Amino acid sequence: MASTVAGSNTNGQESLTNTHIVVVNDTQEILELFREILEEEGYKVSLYSFAFNDINEIVKLDPDLVILDLMIGGESVGWQLLQKMKMDRRTAKLPIVVCTAALRLMQEIEGHLRAKGVGVILKPFDIDELVQQVRDLLESDSDAVLHPVPEPAHSSTSGEAG
Repeated sequence: MASTVAGSNTNGQESLTNTHIVVVNDTQEILELFREILEEEGYKVSLYSFAFNDINEIVKLDPDLVILDLMIGGESVGWQLLQKMKMDRRTAKLPIVVCTAALRLMQEIEGHLRAKGVGVILKPFDIDELVQQVRDLLESDSDAVLHPVPEPAHSSTSGEAG
């Protein structure tokens, strides 16, 4: 399921920015929460409850940033999409924030992700932290390209939902 929502602030006014953020998460409530937070900040938001099988789909959307759930449908589909985006020249410099509840997994790989220019938000997350990470990544120039993000040692069997 995909729903594309043009950004507007709480006053119903047109978005002040053309910054486009794509959010990929398999939980509708989380998608709506991201939309509410990001639109209030003035971003244009597109919501997707599935991971893209084809990197061309993301290229067509032309986002300025992607917020990605790592464990979509209890599988590591988000990891696969992250790998594809970092390895494809068209999306390699695209800022990405991964969002997950897999605390133990993040303890293992958070440093590596951050070194590759990938932001990390743990669920439950602080709204101010999310907004700040989005701003920081949008303002920075990522040079983390063409380096694969390693598959985590613990897959979806780690007992933590993502």
